[in-house]
Amino acid sequence: MALSDKSSRQSLIPSFLYSSSSTVSTSHKSFALDKTMLGAAAPASSNSGVSSPARNFVVPAPNEPGKIEMYSPAFYAACTAGGILSCGLTHTAVTPLDLVKCNMQIDPAKYKSISSGFGVLYKDQGFKGFFRGWVPTLLGYSAQGACKYGFYEFFKYYYSDLAGPENAAKYKTLIYLAGSASAEVIADVALCPFEAVKVRVQTQPGFARGLSDGLPKFVKSEGYGGLYKGLVPLWGRQIPYTMMKFASFETIVEIIYKHVIPTPKDQCSNTLQLGVSFAGGYVAGVFCALVSHPADNLVSFLNNAKGATVSDAVNKLGVMGLFTRGLPLRIVMIGTLTGAQWGLYDSCKVLMGLPTTGGIAPPATELAEA
Repeated sequence: MALSDKSSRQSLIPSFLYSSSSTVSTSHKSFALDKTMLGAAAPASSNSGVSSPARNFVVPAPNEPGKIEMYSPAFYAACTAGGILSCGLTHTAVTPLDLVKCNMQIDPAKYKSISSGFGVLYKDQGFKGFFRGWVPTLLGYSAQGACKYGFYEFFKYYYSDLAGPENAAKYKTLIYLAGSASAEVIADVALCPFEAVKVRVQTQPGFARGLSDGLPKFVKSEGYGGLYKGLVPLWGRQIPYTMMKFASFETIVEIIYKHVIPTPKDQCSNTLQLGVSFAGGYVAGVFCALVSHPADNLVSFLNNAKGATVSDAVNKLGVMGLFTRGLPLRIVMIGTLTGAQWGLYDSCKVLMGLPTTGGIAPPATELAEA
């Protein structure tokens, strides 16, 4: 049966960005015909209703009853929901690690190491102290996750469409970087007020119990503008972090399916694919921690001290301190966090009938020959 023109137009993004068992063939023949999967125009079908061979390899958006149509409002809503769960739940779960990390950055004389930091925190604040600030963490990172993943999927599709089929395949990494950076600019605007209150609650015992009393105190002290005092450093931390998170994840997952797992992705079980998502996310998280750590120290310093500036932070922490203070703990925290986020996010997509993120791109030589 020939596919409708509407279905073919929906496959504007390179097929390897979203591959599933129902749409991807690993044979040489399917790769040779993958130009159509990348959105290239296919010859029109004849009046007899028989479509050309290439047209059979178009990847249409799912249109079965109850299925979510790819790149539809429902698709982006599903990705947004997955982002809320993956970021909100994971960041809340590592609140104890985040507390020790923030205090090591602000008061290294007292919080000298990871192990002693937990002991000091327990001695000063008891068991409840390990989850101080969990409400602004949950709400702030849920809002950030909604924008981060939802807009990433949108911008990745949008920039692929602008680039055209050949350039989208050739410069896919640039599209990952541009899409993730664009999404994070928006996501941090949603996160920034919650992050400001969270850091103040976590690093100044007695300031407030949480968001409900901490937000009014913060606004009374520094005004509403103070909630966005750390926005530029937050962008400096989160935009490189997110660019690394998405681009490296997509690349690592492609490498895993190409060189580590002998079975083609479309023949792998959902459990194995989700395991790949977690592994790729964990490795990507290590890179994320390295590139974003100096800005993370700046954000913690600025949100902790009223009227503090970037130059104050550099003078007090030193250049080396910006790059290294609290780094080992943050590598562990971000690696685990990012792996869990990709695992949860792709789990949500699988539950909604969508394919997991990432896969193997068709070889460029075969695309050129097609």
